[in-house]
Amino acid sequence: MDNALEFLLEQAKDKENQAVLALNKANSELQDYYKQVSQIEQYRLDYCQQLVDRGKSGLTASQYGHLNRFLTQLDETLSKQRQAEGHFKNQVDNCQDYWMELRKQRKSYEWLLEKKQKEKAKQQDQREQKQMDEFSTLLYSRRRNNF
Repeated sequence: MDNALEFLLEQAKDKENQAVLALNKANSELQDYYKQVSQIEQYRLDYCQQLVDRGKSGLTASQYGHLNRFLTQLDETLSKQRQAEGHFKNQVDNCQDYWMELRKQRKSYEWLLEKKQKEKAKQQDQREQKQMDEFSTLLYSRRRNNF
C-alpha cells in the first residue's frame, strides 16, 4: 500500500513540476506579449512625431495619404494585439488553476503517507510496549519463583 502511495506521490510531484514549467512559460509569453504591444505603441508614437516633423516642412497630399495609411495599419495591428491579451491571460489563469489542483493532490498524497507512517510508528510503539510488559512480567515471575 505504501509503495503504491509513494508511486502516486512521485507521479503527482512530476505532474506538478510540469505544471509549474507550463505556468512559467505562460507567464513568460504574457510578458513577451506586453513587451510587443509596448514596442508597437512606442513605434506608433515615434511615427506620429515623424509625421508632425515632416508636416512642418510640407507634405504633398500623396505623401500625407501614404503616411496616414501606414498609421491606420499600425492602429489595426495594435487593435488585433490588444484582442490577443485575453488569450494570454486565460492561458496563465488555466495553468495557475491546473497547478493549484495538482499541488492539492500532491499534498493529499503526502498527508496520507504521513498518516500511514504515524500509524505504523504507533503500532510499533504498542508492540514494543507489549514486549516490555511481557518481559517485565516474565522477569517478575522468575524472581518470585526463585525465592
